[in-house]
Amino acid sequence: MTDWDEIKRNDYAVPAGRRVEELVPGLSRALADPDPLVRDGAAYSVLAAWISRGVIDVPRRLALGDEMAERFADPRIQARTFAPLVLDMLVGAGDFRPGWVDAFAAWYAAEADLRGYDGTLGWLHAAAHGADLLGSFGVRPEVDPARMPALAAARLLAPTDHVFDQREDDRLAAALARALTRPDLTGAGATAWLDPVEAHVRARGRGPASASLSNTLRTLGALYVRVDRAAGGPHRAVLKGRLGAVLDLAAV
Repeated sequence: MTDWDEIKRNDYAVPAGRRVEELVPGLSRALADPDPLVRDGAAYSVLAAWISRGVIDVPRRLALGDEMAERFADPRIQARTFAPLVLDMLVGAGDFRPGWVDAFAAWYAAEADLRGYDGTLGWLHAAAHGADLLGSFGVRPEVDPARMPALAAARLLAPTDHVFDQREDDRLAAALARALTRPDLTGAGATAWLDPVEAHVRARGRGPASASLSNTLRTLGALYVRVDRAAGGPHRAVLKGRLGAVLDLAAV
């Protein structure tokens, strides 16, 4: 059994007599382990270091990405929610495959288990982990500039009983702010994702706000602050105006 803590203590050096290709499958398994001390411990740090330092070569990184894309359909919640973290590492290192985007998009808005932290499984954080990857995909030139903002809206509007309670709204706002800085994003594209959001706000009843509405408004508020601080790119003014208008609707 590989001692990932020992590797971490040794500045992530590959152990003598071991080969990276035999260690990567163990790292992959660890990132789906139900024990949070295994999944979110040294193995996670080792994988992040080996990807960022180029210890794992490109063919193996691409194969690892394909494996993570398949995990979006895994029955284990911790496997599904840690897959975007690994993909985000890979995309950050310059790796990309269109199929990863498709698999992620099919999962993100449809994921029903939005628990942030579980007493047994530890951090799950589907909305937040997915948001990080959404932001990274959102700035890739291979991805349609309107696709990730639209996916964020779909995630927010999906029916749920879970109210964000572990800063998921901040993470999703940060991801949207990244995606909305694309230089090839048109003015219409910068706000089109808000059309279904506005319709959702207009259709609200007079009773208590639903979980999805609460999550949506808090995310929009956090995004407004980021746009106001010039994170909105060339369409800052129009985006800020549209966000403000939608938020004003909720206050009526």
